[in-house]
Order: sequence, then C-alpha cells, then structure tokens
Amino acid sequence: MKISYNWLKQFIKTDLNVDDASALLTDLGLEVEGVEKFESVKGGLEGVVVGHVLSCEKHPNADKLNITKVNLGSNEPVQIVCGAPNVAAGQKVPVATVGTTLYDEKGEAWTIKKSKIRGEESHGMICAEDELGLGESHAGIMVLDETLTPGTPCATLFKVENDYVFEIGLTPNRADAMSHFGVARDLRAGLVQKEIHAELITPSVSSFHVENRTLRIDVDVQDKNLCPRYAGLTISGVKVGPSPDWLKNRLKAIGLTPKNNIVDVTNYVLHELGQPLHAFDANKISGNKIVVKTAEAGSKFITLDGVERELHEDDLMICDAEKPMCIAGVFGGAHSGVTENTTSIFLESAYFNPVSIRKTAKRHGLNTDASFRFERGIDINTVKYALLRATLLIQEVAGGDVTCDIADFYPKKFEDFQVFLTFDKVNKLIGENIPQEKIKSILTSLEIKINNVTESGIGLTIPSYRVDVKREADVIEEILRVYGYNNVKISEKLNASIATTSRFEDYKIQNVVGSFLAGNGFYEMMANSLTNPTYISLSEQLQDEHNVIMLNPLSNDLSAMRQSMLFSALEAVSYNINRKRSDIKFFEFGKTYHNYNGIREEHKHLSLVITGNLSKENWNTTVAPTNFFYLKSIVIGILERLGITSLKSSSFKIDVLSEGITLSLGKMKLVEFGIVKKAVLKHFDIKQDVFYADFNWDKVIEAAAFNKIKFSEISKFQEVRRDFALLLDEQVNFDEIVNVAKQTERKFLKDVNLFDVYQGEKLPEGKKSYAVSFTLHNEEKTLTDKEIDKIMNKLQQGFEKQLQAELR
Repeated sequence: MKISYNWLKQFIKTDLNVDDASALLTDLGLEVEGVEKFESVKGGLEGVVVGHVLSCEKHPNADKLNITKVNLGSNEPVQIVCGAPNVAAGQKVPVATVGTTLYDEKGEAWTIKKSKIRGEESHGMICAEDELGLGESHAGIMVLDETLTPGTPCATLFKVENDYVFEIGLTPNRADAMSHFGVARDLRAGLVQKEIHAELITPSVSSFHVENRTLRIDVDVQDKNLCPRYAGLTISGVKVGPSPDWLKNRLKAIGLTPKNNIVDVTNYVLHELGQPLHAFDANKISGNKIVVKTAEAGSKFITLDGVERELHEDDLMICDAEKPMCIAGVFGGAHSGVTENTTSIFLESAYFNPVSIRKTAKRHGLNTDASFRFERGIDINTVKYALLRATLLIQEVAGGDVTCDIADFYPKKFEDFQVFLTFDKVNKLIGENIPQEKIKSILTSLEIKINNVTESGIGLTIPSYRVDVKREADVIEEILRVYGYNNVKISEKLNASIATTSRFEDYKIQNVVGSFLAGNGFYEMMANSLTNPTYISLSEQLQDEHNVIMLNPLSNDLSAMRQSMLFSALEAVSYNINRKRSDIKFFEFGKTYHNYNGIREEHKHLSLVITGNLSKENWNTTVAPTNFFYLKSIVIGILERLGITSLKSSSFKIDVLSEGITLSLGKMKLVEFGIVKKAVLKHFDIKQDVFYADFNWDKVIEAAAFNKIKFSEISKFQEVRRDFALLLDEQVNFDEIVNVAKQTERKFLKDVNLFDVYQGEKLPEGKKSYAVSFTLHNEEKTLTDKEIDKIMNKLQQGFEKQLQAELR
C-alpha cells in the first residue's frame, strides 16, 4: 500500500522528517518496506531557469536552426542553437542549462552538455513542454510571461511538487489503516506516546447542502444482509474534464493514473478515507431507480474492462429498473460509467458484506482497490461522511448542484463492540508492568472509549472502524504496538524448561530421514496440496467422488486437494527438465486428502522421485542412468536407518506404475515403489524414465516404534564367505533363494547376496544363472572346513529340492 507523506500531513501537522516518520510507522505495526521520492515533474526542473532571448539569427550552416543569445540572469549572455520555429528575440523562455538532467517520455535520463551544432557552440537548450514533462506539445518552445526575471528557477513557476511515498506492508487485519486518514490516526497515537500532541484534522463537510430536488433516484435494497447500508445522491450540471494539478499529483504519487475529475475524486476519497465510491451516469439509469439485489444465475454482464462475465446467483449487483449496472463492491459495468458526455451523476457510497464481496471477487478473478477494502471490512459509519466529502470535492473540480436529498438505507445500526480489559492480563501477556495511566493514555490515543475503570480493569467500547479488535487479547496487542515492542525490557534471567519427548515423534523421524536423503544427493521439495482435479483420470484407482473440492478455488487448475503425491512430483520433474535439469532426486513429506462418503481423511506420505543419471558427466567417470535397483537401495536404506528390518517383499500392480514392489512389515504395507508408466509421463511431457516411491508415513512411524535396540559384543571370530553359481528357471526370484537359504540354515547364515546374473545362448532355454554369495559366522568359535562344507551341502540340497536348481 502506497502512502503519500504530503497527503498524510494534510490530516496531521508534524515536522517529523521522512526517516523518523518511517521508523515510527514501522514501530506501530505499519511496516514501511521502502520509501520513494515523488516529483510531479521528473527531475523537479532542477537546472531549468527563465531565459530572456536577446537576439535570434539564422544559423549559417542550417536552414531550420537559429542562433540565439540568451540572458540567464548572469553577467554574460550565452549562445544557444535552437530549432524551434517559434523562437524569437524578446521572448522569456525556459532554458535547461549545461549539466541539467532531463527525462524522455520513457523516463530515461539524458544530460544537457556544451556542444557544437553545425559548427556553432550551444550552451544549453530552450525547451518545449514535452521536454520538461509539463505537457505533450512539441510544436515549439514554451513562451513564458514577459514580466518574469531571467534566472528565476522554473520549479517555482510551475509549482513542482516534491513528495515521499511510503510502501507499507499492510497486514490483512489492519483494515482501519487502508487509507491516508487511517495511517494518520496511527501516527497521531505514536506521537502522543512521544509526548507530541498533534491534532488529527478531519476534512469538513459542513458546507454541504441540497441546491434543488429536480433529479430524484429511489433506492431499493432487497438484501439487507449483503448490503447493510447504502447511500447515494445525484449531482446535476457537472462538467467532466481533466482534474486540477493538485488532484492529479496526489493520485500520481501513489501510482494511480488520473482519468477525469469525477472518477479521480472517487479514487481520491477511497485512498483518503478508505471508503470505496462509485459514480453512475444518471441519464443511463432506467426508471430513476437503483435496485441492490443478487444476480440471476447464468446471466451475462460486461464489465468496464470489456469482458463478458457469467454471473453467479450469489453475486450482489447494483441494478436500475431494467438491467444490472455494476458488480457491487467489485467492478463497474461498461455501459453505466461516467464519460466526457456525462452531465448528471448518481454517487454511491455503501457497506457490503465482506464475505460476499470476497467470494464474488475470487469467483470472477477480479482484484480491485474497492474489493480489497470491502473484503477486509470498512467502517460502516464512514459511508455517509465519505459521500458528503466526495460530493463537495466534485462540486469543487467539476461544478454541479446537489439535486436530491441523500438516500441512506441503514435499517439496523451496527453497535460498537464492548470489551473488558483486565490489568493483570495486560501485564501477563506483555511481560512488563505498564502503568495504568499509560494504558489509559494509549487507549485514548487509539480512540478506544473508556466506559468505566475498576481496580481490576477497564470497560471499553471499540470504534467501528477497528473490525479486527474483538477480544481482550486484541486490545492488549493494540496497547503493545503503541507502547512499542522495543520498549519491552528483556529479562537478564533466562528460563528454560526441558520437555521429554519420544524419539519416535514425527518431526524427529522426519529429520533423520531427511538428513539421510540429503546425504544421498536428494533435494527436498514442497508441492501445493491444491491440484488439478483432472489428474485422477490418469489412474483408474483414483475416483472423482473421492476428491475434496475447494468452494472458492483460485483457478480451475487448483480446485481440488490432491489424492496422490505422484502428480505434483511429476509437475516438479517436468518443470526442471524443461529448464535443462534432467538429473533429479526429489523427496517430499506431504499429505493426501480424500472424501469417503462425506468423511474427509488426510494421510501423510513420504514420496521419492528420481530420474536421469546417477552422477554428473565427468571425463574419468562412466555416466550410469538411474535404475530401479538404485531406488530400491534408497528405500531399504531409509527403513534400515529407522531400524525396520525383516521386511517382506512382494510385487504389485497399479495403473500408474509399469513395475512395482511393496515392502511390508507383517500386515503393514510401508512403501510401494516402481517405474512410472510411459502414458502417465506423456501427460507431463516427460520422455525419460522416472522412478517413484510412496511411503505410508504413519505406518512407517508405527513400525519404527516397534524397533528395540539390542547391544552385543563384537565377535572375535571371522566371517566366512562361500559362493554358488546356480542354474535356475527364469521365473525364480532372488527372494525365493533368500527364503530357502534362511529356512535351511538359521543359525550360522548371516547374509545372502546376488553379485552376478547371466542369461544367454550358452544356457538352456528358459534358464538363467545367478551367482550368489553366502556369509557364515559363528560368534563363539571359528567355523571349520567340515562345518562349512556341511552347511553348503544343506543349502545345495535345499535349492535343488525346492527350486529345482543346479550347480554350474
């Protein structure tokens, strides 16, 4: 939000410099994120002075140039070459002296230098309107009043306004500060605490009166819940045209482009008082009647930007007797606004339900200055005052007469909120004993009315513009921000409590796994839980009726909560591949959301996604692509890092993975992983293999809690390794070899490893060769050759009997 310091000082007289005012506003909770200098004429006409043209002669080497002698108020006149057709001796003209910086129409700077033009020296430039930023004309140089004194700075003649503009990072709750007057209120409260008592100046509307009653427009509000207050009046005989410079400068300072005097006044009052207004061309209002009602579902309406919008049945509209004219509080219509031909206007000031305005604005993808304020809640008691203020300003800049009494629909007055504040609660929450008189002073400076005072606390009435102050804690927050967070003393004693928590707390296990993955080259990602509802069409196992749909989505692509972690991961993969980062290792801790027969559920997951090469290209390293077994090693590594072993592996089928494996502990499925199907990858324009793993995180934590750490001495006796080359049927898996081996030898067999696989022409059809190593270990003594041979014979017999294996 932009706040002009000159505009601010119209409401509060202060000699604070810009830096001090900025610091004070930040201390008050209105954080000043930056300060920009504003000049109504860029450069401020610095270096531009009044010159007197003493002589003007034709340039000897150019037909369209003239050589002038100009008095700039110094002892010696200077020579300036000028190409303007209207330059003549005796004129008073604006001259940009050597060293002056001017700005072109794009805002780019250029400097006046001493130069030679066609062989003749030129010491400055006689300027046209557009060259100084004072207009758009370039037909010739500006000719000034002949009574002016040479050397007079042009900045004093054209009343160049210099201002500073604060960029305030306004928090959503501070609806009261969404105007210059609101910021001035806060600044006054801050100055009071510094014992600087500055008066808050409220613009007077006492001169308002009704000239005649020749143009009456009736108001019919059909839904008082969506429009609790609506006021309006007519002004006839207005002349639409450009606004005066003071009004233009105020709007330009805060980044608004002036349009015409009527619209500019409504924008001015919006940013002055925080009350949105709207002006209708009264001659375009059919039946001399304003009707405030909700729209007919599916009806069409063209807004000011020329876009035809389909209305919702909950959209509140401002209509005349025949048609809608404006989306209430959001955007005006294309055919009812003020134009250069307008002579009479109906000026509207209203209070609309904040929730209704927010839903309508989001529904149509509109965000205007008016909706921004209505959504957060304006002061209902400012509605009529702002109408009077705008009316007087319109009469000042556009003329006209008030031609009807004010129509003010306000059937049920909003009551100010009552709060009882206890002194003990103030001191407890702030952590410092603030004197009671200080508390009262702060509350008074904030215009919070003190009704009664007791030993324990104060009865308060909150002003209507503070829509965010409803509880005792809110009042204490107000006291603290004015008292100053920096004024709260820090205790010299540091107190700390030690909390006992389980090592199986979610965040602890998450940190362990996150560190493990980061150590293996993975990057953590955080995807949006909102996703495109059409993604479920990529999987037959996801159902449309299980979607959790947003009531007011930001867009159609973000209108449902995700049922799967896969698709958001693939979005991230596609995004990176399209930016030449094709070697990817991502992990994400997140949730999926489901609607099962009206019961909404959340499930936490850990997802892994890898694609591309395992390592970067290097001259001395062979580049290997990521593969299924690398993903498997990472998945098992995560579980083993948490002490989860004795896992059961089984293959499974899912329509988004072409190959998949499930790892379970007992009946608990912990993780599913595999290769993403090409058809799914094609939807995201991914042309390389992607490997994906999905952990049921809740089950992983549950399994980790079962893990009991056992300690034992390191054995003094060495391990023994023996190898088998087994000829097997193609359908036999390595898991079957492991199971047979462990069933055959439970006591001394410690590990089974597959270190080579061969399939080729030298083997019988339908056969493959596995080279398997077996690690044997007796913790009490060294195994003898006889014992080892006995174990290996048992294993051989087991493989032959159960797997029909042969030794090669």
